[in-house]
Amino acid sequence: MTQVLETILLNRIKDFVNDIKSLELPEKIKLINEAREIIHSESPFKNEPVDFVKWVLAEDVVANDYNPNKVAPPEMELLEVSIMNDGYTQPVVTFPNNGKIEVVDGFHRTRVSKESKIVRERVKGYTPTVIIRKEQSNKNDRIASTIRHNRARGKHQVDAMSEIVIELKNRNWKNERIARELK
Repeated sequence: MTQVLETILLNRIKDFVNDIKSLELPEKIKLINEAREIIHSESPFKNEPVDFVKWVLAEDVVANDYNPNKVAPPEMELLEVSIMNDGYTQPVVTFPNNGKIEVVDGFHRTRVSKESKIVRERVKGYTPTVIIRKEQSNKNDRIASTIRHNRARGKHQVDAMSEIVIELKNRNWKNERIARELK
């Protein structure tokens, strides 16, 4: 891209930002999300969910019905302190489900955005989200994704994990697939 085209493009972006300054918050966030999505659609990283962080109303983000991960009160307080001090450094991993935004990973970050008065005010009632890849859209794949996220953090409750394996077996997953997907 030539220097002239780059300058024109960047000036258009600056004009867009100036044009939305006077909008009400919901409309401003909607337009920013749409602009990010347009940029994401042309990004060389468009296959990476983190390339498009979308801010959504925290009340629209709901828990899944299968996550075995629990956080003790001291760690929950630490998570709140972390988000208060460091900001949101990781978006909540989600998938659209029945008109709501279902958590795949990050339920406790979602709780902080809803329950912490300081954080809720700072993020204006919104939560940063990414959507997992469309190939992971069925419930079995979302369950496996949740487990991988939980295990990658190094903590996981064995009894709850056993219940998940039983559920996957009941959903006709073979032992080999469970072993491969949940390592």
